[in-house]
Amino acid sequence: MKDAFGTPQSLLILGGTSEIGLATARRLIARRARTVWLAGRPSPALDTAADRLRALGADVRTVAFDALDPGSHGEVLGKVFAEGDIDLALLAFGVLGDQAHDEADPLAAVRVAQTNYTGAVSAGLVCAGAMQTQGHGSLVVLSSVAGERARRADFIYGSSKAGLDAFAQGLGDAMYGTGVQVMIVRPGLVEPRTAAAPRTPLATTPEAVATAIELGLRRRSETVWVPGALRVVMAAVRHLPRPLFRRLPV
Repeated sequence: MKDAFGTPQSLLILGGTSEIGLATARRLIARRARTVWLAGRPSPALDTAADRLRALGADVRTVAFDALDPGSHGEVLGKVFAEGDIDLALLAFGVLGDQAHDEADPLAAVRVAQTNYTGAVSAGLVCAGAMQTQGHGSLVVLSSVAGERARRADFIYGSSKAGLDAFAQGLGDAMYGTGVQVMIVRPGLVEPRTAAAPRTPLATTPEAVATAIELGLRRRSETVWVPGALRVVMAAVRHLPRPLFRRLPV
């Protein structure tokens, strides 16, 4: 259960090596979260991520999870929820793909769609159902500004995120009044914060997204944009005529 300040005490990060997921875990551990599940494909990177969170004082467990194997999601995630209530589940897995390559290789394009959309639909429904049974919980879905309008440069990835975003909106409506919160997070380009590289306009960092997630949870937000200015920018972009939109350097 959440503590007196509304901070989640138990977390499930689906996409256990995600930079945003781990930044969120670090931030919430600093706010008294104590149990963290990292779900992902078994790898040295997953083990290292778990060790680093343990060093911060959390009880961290890993579980084998494959977004491309939805048939296993019920059993795998069911075992996690059977160990105790989960206050926050963060759907942080996904792949960008390679637009030029994937256009020429339909199977590669399908893999992007299956990972980002089909896998998330399956895992999201399993988590939401388990939270509904326990009577509380927050499901945070990492969408993307790329899903707001398909761009020539990344329409395969963008279309998968558009589908995920629409699904999460509908799931949020379905969970309304059940005690389960569904929050959609729409970050712009996520860059690591380094001194050597200039920041892209309206880009963000994993740490900034984690901060926005925590604030959104406290406010019981349904949608969070990171940075916030993207809400206004994308409101304008959505309504641009297609001939003009095609000419934008995006």
